Parts: sequence; structure tokens; C-alpha cells
Amino acid sequence: MEKFKFEKLNIWQKAMDIGESIDQLSLSFPEKEKFNLSSQICRAADSIALNISEGSIGQSNPEQKKFIGYSIRSLAEVVTCLFKAKRRDYITEIKFTELYNEAYHLMNMMIAFRKNIK
Repeated sequence: MEKFKFEKLNIWQKAMDIGESIDQLSLSFPEKEKFNLSSQICRAADSIALNISEGSIGQSNPEQKKFIGYSIRSLAEVVTCLFKAKRRDYITEIKFTELYNEAYHLMNMMIAFRKNIK
């Protein structure tokens, strides 16, 4: 039933999963972070999949590489927000490590995907 090219991409599927995990995590942040860290981490997490999809639709290979680069940067932003959340004791070390490892795995997948775009 997949109609868009990006739906078949493992990196897009993983990015969608991380986006949902981050959205759920942000709900546990203090109310004072609603318009700060919660908003920032959710927007960055959503941006990963959004840029993958945007780059895959009718773009030239250099354009697609550029959008994968944007996704990688958004993922780095998510990781930095995770560090902030851990330092502020909003998340446990275990949850941080779980999400950090997921992010690291996705980053490596995106880098490999970008290298294979000719």
C-alpha cells in the first residue's frame, strides 16, 4: 500500500519511530519546559523524518544528499536535547542510553544511505 518512495526507506521508518518515542518522552518533562526543551526536542525529532521524505520526492541526487544532511543535523539536535534532559534529571540514565543508542544507530544508517546516493 506504500505510495510514496520514502515509505519504503528504513531510515524514514526508524526516524518516524524515534519521533514518536521523543514525543512520548517529552510528555514527562516539567510544565516549565513545554515551550522550551519539550518543544525543541519534538520539533527536531519530527524534522528528521520530514527532511528524509522531502529529499526523496522528485529531488536530484545532490538535493537528496542535502536533505539527508539536514536530517542528520536534526538528529544531532535531538541527542543534545537528550543530554540536556538527562542533566536536568528529566530522564533516567537508562532511558537516555536507550534513546542515545537508537539515535546513534539511525545516524549511522543515514550516513551510509547518503554515501550510496550517486
